[in-house]
Amino acid sequence: MTMTSAIPLKYVRSLIGASAMAAIGLSAGVAGGAVSPVSADASAVGSPDEYRAQYHFTVPDDWKNDPQRPVHVDGKFNYYYLYNGDYDADPSANFGTAWRLATSYDGVLFADQGIAAPKNTNANYDLWSGSAVVDHTDTAGFGAGAVVMLVTQMDHPTLAQQATASGPQAQFLWYSTDGGRNFRPHGDQPVIPNDGRRDFRDPKVVWDADRGQWIALIAERDRVSFYTSPDLKTWTRTWEYVNTGIGTIECPDLFQIRADDGTVKWVFGVSANGYATNEPATFAYWTGSFDGTAFSPDHAAPQWLDHGFDWYGAVTWEDPASPLDRRYAVGWMNNWDYAHSTPTWDADGFNGTDSITREIRLKRYGSTFSLVSQPLDALQDIRTSRVDLGDVTVDGFLPLAYEGDAYQLETTVTWDTATNVGLQLRRSADGSRHADAGATAGYAYLNRGQTGYPAGTWKTESRTPRDGAAGTVRLRILVDRTTIELFVDDGRFVHSSQVFAPPGDEGIALYTSDGAATFHDLSITEYGSVVQRPARILGDFEGTTWGDGWTATGSLAAAAPSSSALPGQVGSRTADTFAGGGDAATGAITSPPFAIDRNFVHFLIGGGEHALGVEPATSVQLLIDGIPVRTATGADSASLRHVEWDVREFAGRTAHFQILDDATGDWGHLMVDHVTLSD
Repeated sequence: MTMTSAIPLKYVRSLIGASAMAAIGLSAGVAGGAVSPVSADASAVGSPDEYRAQYHFTVPDDWKNDPQRPVHVDGKFNYYYLYNGDYDADPSANFGTAWRLATSYDGVLFADQGIAAPKNTNANYDLWSGSAVVDHTDTAGFGAGAVVMLVTQMDHPTLAQQATASGPQAQFLWYSTDGGRNFRPHGDQPVIPNDGRRDFRDPKVVWDADRGQWIALIAERDRVSFYTSPDLKTWTRTWEYVNTGIGTIECPDLFQIRADDGTVKWVFGVSANGYATNEPATFAYWTGSFDGTAFSPDHAAPQWLDHGFDWYGAVTWEDPASPLDRRYAVGWMNNWDYAHSTPTWDADGFNGTDSITREIRLKRYGSTFSLVSQPLDALQDIRTSRVDLGDVTVDGFLPLAYEGDAYQLETTVTWDTATNVGLQLRRSADGSRHADAGATAGYAYLNRGQTGYPAGTWKTESRTPRDGAAGTVRLRILVDRTTIELFVDDGRFVHSSQVFAPPGDEGIALYTSDGAATFHDLSITEYGSVVQRPARILGDFEGTTWGDGWTATGSLAAAAPSSSALPGQVGSRTADTFAGGGDAATGAITSPPFAIDRNFVHFLIGGGEHALGVEPATSVQLLIDGIPVRTATGADSASLRHVEWDVREFAGRTAHFQILDDATGDWGHLMVDHVTLSD
């Protein structure tokens, strides 16, 4: 995913009307902020969708829920998430989830790569949450650098259990030998079986470098069990954490991080429901120590990484440039209380938005260590404009002559006597609808109750404590088409919530109660669209023919994809030119024409090493006007390896993908699988 052209600039209108500028002593020139172009693929820019977020990650179509912790492979992050491509059949039914993959270099721009681990591949039906790791030293035996995932599936569910997702939960091993692009199950039997627990899911795998072992954490409703393993295949249960007062526990996490004072701490986290104790239902965490078997918290009560209503199933992962000092985090911006009632489905045909990727660090506050969050600096790379308004003093209410639905607003507010200060966001033209972000003497808040927040819920205002003696608060607010994320002061407290304001509700207003306040260094930064283009499969060879529109010649004209189980294979069949009559078979298999409207062609190849141009060849090629512009051959091996062609220079051209077999001697055949066009 390399950026090739600039997003067209969207210029901000004058932020404050002429009469208001005169009243507060500002000149018309304040609206002309510095403008930076966004580097992104131009055809991904701008979305006709009414509700699709512009700079947050969204599923290309149908449904997504839990994020799966990204892994760093070949200089980029592989981000997996739970995806249901059958959601359009009946959004209320359970049709199961697969793991879908998007790649990113910076955590802001993502490129869809399609499904990485398909459902219904083995006897255990769909895939739920888990975690992937890079097995650098080949502890599992799939090869050094293999990407291995431990994932929850139902253990041989009946048809009735499949329909209700009620089969016994257990942990299964899947693996990838092509850099985490495509996974295969390691058999049908669990590597961590269930001995009768109703809830037994969401394994999080961590490498314990100090002791040379793998650690797995598994959620079990009111507890988290800890397991250890030398090889990802054989596991021993060692300890459990029990908490009966935090609701159903899911999606555990465990990592080390160094605080700002140099102290190194372990952090244990879970997604949980804290509403019974008037706390969030997001990511609870504890700092403490870990001895390779058990975790010891510094304090019994949890802290929360987000205090809004829509930051669930969150995952964290290390920054490879500084793994001990900072991590990244992302959460699913939805809530199971209203997960299927988002307007994005009816309006735009998708349901699934993530929070912005955050950088998290550990900071000491007296005797307490807390995680602090800020949006990634890489957001600035996609800004289309920034307007600096300076200091604006308000006593009561002040609308800004601004409209927008994809921006960041920053300001530090100070006051002496005011009892409430804040901003109305996503404000309707008549002022009747708006979401409010602000602070009082005792708490900061995000209130969505006067806008199109999710219907039928009491979850309207989230609050976090603040020092009532301090007449100042720093607010950093990210607004997108269906989301608001409020970062308070240094980011120790964050509020992330969906806000389904109708399209057209795009205003902003400043307000105070019982006195004046000054909004210092008020700025608005607008962001361009990073809506990703879905990957397209050109040939999966899973049918009884080469595929719709594909043609074949010579010995291959009457042949078809072969059932096989080659190392690295995707699915149950491949295009194997041996099928036309062994090594003696010759001919070509050619795709229908397709437009090069993505940046890369990906495929898997094995078989004979006979390059095009050194006849006879076993070669695949990209043909434009009948001329090969990209070629690849096998390596005299039955193992399929991943090949990536950069085709950006041919953007907009029409091409064919061709498999050619002219060789008749040893290794005179090719095996090809899973031809994909993606960014």
